[in-house]
Amino acid sequence: MKYVIVLADGCADRPVESLGGKTPLEAAYTPNMDSFADKGSLYFVQTVPTGMKPGSDVANLSVMGYDPHLYYTGRSPLEAASIGVELLPNQTAFRANTVTLSDEADYADKTMVDYSSGEITTAESTQLLRAVEAELGGGGIHFYPGVSYRHLFVWDDAPESFRLTPPHDISDKKVGPYLPDNEVILDLMKKSEKILREHPVNKARIAAGKNPATSLWIWGEGKKPALSSFEELYGVKGAVVSAVDLIKGIGILAGMRSIDVEGATGTLSTNFDGKAKAAADALLKEGCDLVYIHLEAPDECGHQGDPEGKKRSLELIDEKIIGYVKARLDESGEDYKFMVLPDHPTPVSIKTHSGESIPCVMYRKGEDNKTGFVYSEACAEKHGQVRTVGHELMREFLS
Repeated sequence: MKYVIVLADGCADRPVESLGGKTPLEAAYTPNMDSFADKGSLYFVQTVPTGMKPGSDVANLSVMGYDPHLYYTGRSPLEAASIGVELLPNQTAFRANTVTLSDEADYADKTMVDYSSGEITTAESTQLLRAVEAELGGGGIHFYPGVSYRHLFVWDDAPESFRLTPPHDISDKKVGPYLPDNEVILDLMKKSEKILREHPVNKARIAAGKNPATSLWIWGEGKKPALSSFEELYGVKGAVVSAVDLIKGIGILAGMRSIDVEGATGTLSTNFDGKAKAAADALLKEGCDLVYIHLEAPDECGHQGDPEGKKRSLELIDEKIIGYVKARLDESGEDYKFMVLPDHPTPVSIKTHSGESIPCVMYRKGEDNKTGFVYSEACAEKHGQVRTVGHELMREFLS
């Protein structure tokens, strides 16, 4: 048996006026997902435990079968594992976004113009992080480049608690009310702005009409977690295919293979074809039993308030990911199961994550329940099997 999980990050949404009152998932042409819902089993799942923030860290741990109450220690330690930074017990990791802030002189008066600095390339942002490390690193403080706008800050012997805000939660808002309550972190952010504003990378981006990366924004703190082996827990050899350090890091810490795909960006312009081929090859040529294919594009479009882009991302996932991998598995003669779901909703109306239950569909080769259901939020809420403990879904899928 081969198992395929297609995680369309943030794809669940709320009705959008410009889409005729439909959600992007309802408006998108997704024949493969709808066929799974008609022939297979539909669920309405709470992936984010009550009382926990609806982040991709918590939600993806849950979908991967790890109880966040037991295993979650913060977002950035998961990303550190992907980058190759081995955290020591006395070290705290943080996410450091390169962001675009407005030009007011007082840092607190600035507005969060773009939490991703125009989806800056990894090559550009690596230069910026190296400049920041050269100026601000040392004395138990270090900065490590990641992918695109997502980077890592590590602080030795840091305090135990912070009030830090994800930058994608405050798009188009003045940053003053959301600044860190820690003077060291706030000082690093302010100093990073002075370094980045005059950097040649940013001057070139401005000349090209792109958003510059004018500051670091630090958030998502945590200590190194200890995940149990996925293979020992569930009895299958797994792999993850993702452009995002968070997902790659969870896979690495769980003892799964993390497969790099050239041109994988985590945006609408990602290499869908390459991801699909890598996933199918892992299952059919490289001895994996399960592959977790993570697509960030719906989430990015949600954060940008782009319903048409989100709709298009779902159509591409349906065609290029699900359609291709299913065809390869059908040709192979292997028995297989698919599970398709988001980790959490990212409604375009609020441009950030929310904690509602999400639609999930499972389908096994040859199954034909003829339910008449389609894959959508409303159909799952009305007809789906309710699951209130998200991390138990994995064992049900593999049963």
